[in-house]
Amino acid sequence: RKTFVGDQLDTCKDFSGLYYRLPFEKGILTSWDVEKQVWDRLFTGKVMPCDPLTTNLVISEPVLNLPNVGATYDQLVFEEYGFHAYTRMSAPHMAMYNDIPDLFGQKIGSGKKRVDCAVIVDSGYSFTHIVPFWRGKPILVGIRRINVGGKLLTNHLKEIISFRYWNMMDETHVVNEVKEACCYVSNKFWDELDICKKSPRANKILQHYVLPDYSEQQTGYVKGKKRKSKLKPKSKKAKKTARESNDMDLDSEDETNGQRSDDDDIDHNLSDDSIEEIEEDEQVLTMNNERFTVPEILFNPSDIGMDQAGISEAIVDAISSCDEEIQGMLYANIVLVGGNARLPGYKKRIAHDLRQLTPSEYEIRVGIDNDPLGYAWQGGQRFASMDEFSTDFKNRLVTRAEYLEIGSALCESRFRAGV
Repeated sequence: RKTFVGDQLDTCKDFSGLYYRLPFEKGILTSWDVEKQVWDRLFTGKVMPCDPLTTNLVISEPVLNLPNVGATYDQLVFEEYGFHAYTRMSAPHMAMYNDIPDLFGQKIGSGKKRVDCAVIVDSGYSFTHIVPFWRGKPILVGIRRINVGGKLLTNHLKEIISFRYWNMMDETHVVNEVKEACCYVSNKFWDELDICKKSPRANKILQHYVLPDYSEQQTGYVKGKKRKSKLKPKSKKAKKTARESNDMDLDSEDETNGQRSDDDDIDHNLSDDSIEEIEEDEQVLTMNNERFTVPEILFNPSDIGMDQAGISEAIVDAISSCDEEIQGMLYANIVLVGGNARLPGYKKRIAHDLRQLTPSEYEIRVGIDNDPLGYAWQGGQRFASMDEFSTDFKNRLVTRAEYLEIGSALCESRFRAGV
């Protein structure tokens, strides 16, 4: 039995039966022993060498974090590791320090450091948070949480595969890779469900995923699809083109019959030449309607018996609870972050649903970065390093000397503005 902490997972050669021990449960930090192992790996010089006595730390925390959990953060940061100063912020609040107008092909107004008004939709591993902001501050009455995230999708896919094919209830890592390679968000659910009933030749949704054997093949791949190498950073021109596409109006999307463009990686059109015969030594998993019925839980949790609203409905509910005067601005600045935002079709589905659920006088704009998973981190990095935010950053910091003199009460009052 071997334990991998954080980046050590890259050295793992066999992911079969890999068991996850996570410090967070449903977005709340519950296992400090596991969290401390990660921090020890990070702060002791093996991953990110630093001298805590001279280092300022920015750390993310869940939205509306519990006060007793926050107090334990303070204790570990100052008493265990001895950092000079630190601040805590939620991921949506970090995302607000990015250049959000750039997602819509615009520039930030002169004299402004960041946008005043936006809605951050953070759909991650354990949950989804919708947080509206006004003048850089979160609107507490508008915060919504859905207990649906990537973990639930992976577990549901495990159950489906184990029922229909093989028992893969212990293969969390493998099934998660299957989900990331094959799944997408459908914009025409019932039409595509009918396609899945057709013969394999006429079924353009059907895919075959070759499972890894961990001897010759370390990673799985979709049969008939060219294996992709690690993504290279996009050029500035490519980034600009991708961001300009975020600002397309919904009329142009309707012309494509609700389907994503060729750049969105939904593989409905594998050619006949690409449909290879299955070899005897290959373990192949057939993915049919599972490709889009599993992500559909994000938009209809009631499909699996959860009495909760979907993401689109929660966004409307969050914005509707804010002052009517700013609702139009909130609808025009919706930013998608988190791992689930990488699902093909995710952005277009949210934009399409919102157009149907909101009054016609409101403009709907949904933006997404090329790296939605790291978008919040980018905002935190900008906040901590750019001169234009230096005053705000210093005002949020609590030093070790202040903590030892006053205690966690100072941290709670100073960090409260960050949700």
